[in-house]
Amino acid sequence: MDPFTHIKSVLAIVLGLSLAHLIQASLNILLHRGNKKPYWVQMLWVFYVFLLILHFWWWEYNLTGIKVWTFLEYMFVTLYIINYYAIAYVIFPNNISEYDDSYQNYFYARKNWFFSFLGFSFLLDVIDTLIKGRQYFSHSGSEYDARILVSIVLCLLGIRISNRKFQSALVIFFIIYEMVYIARTTSYIGSR
Repeated sequence: MDPFTHIKSVLAIVLGLSLAHLIQASLNILLHRGNKKPYWVQMLWVFYVFLLILHFWWWEYNLTGIKVWTFLEYMFVTLYIINYYAIAYVIFPNNISEYDDSYQNYFYARKNWFFSFLGFSFLLDVIDTLIKGRQYFSHSGSEYDARILVSIVLCLLGIRISNRKFQSALVIFFIIYEMVYIARTTSYIGSR
C-alpha cells in the first residue's frame, strides 16, 4: 500500500463528516423547519462551504505525488481538514435555540468565528500547497497568491463589518469567484 492510500482514509473520514454535517443540517431545515427562521446569507455561506470542501477534496488528489511522508506532514493535513469540519459546524450548528431559533441572529452573533476559521483555512492552504512541492507551489501562479491574500483580507473585513448589504455582497462574491476559479483551474484526475 502506498503512503497516500493510508493517509487519505483520514482525509475521507473527516471531509465526509464535514459534508454530511452540511447536508444533514440543510435537510433538517427543509424538512423540519418549524419555528426556525432560515437566513439566506447564512444558507449561501453553507453552499459556499460545501463547494469549498468539494473543491479542496478534489485538489488533495495532488498529494499522490508525495512518495515519502513525515508524521508532521500527516498531522498538518489532518489538522487542516479538521479546520474544514470546524467551518462546517460553525456556519451550521446543531442548535440555535439561544438565538431565538433565528439563523440570522446566529450568523451575526458567530460570524467572527466563521470568518476566523475560513480565513485560517486560506493560510493553511499555502502550507498544504508547499507540502505538495516547490514545483507545484510555483506552478500555482500569481492568481493563487492574489486569491489567498484577497480571501484573507475579505475574511478580516467580514469579521469587522456587520452591515447586512456588505455581508450579502461578500457571500455572493465568494461563491461566484469560487465557481469561476473551479471552472478555469480544475483539470481531470486520472486518465481517459
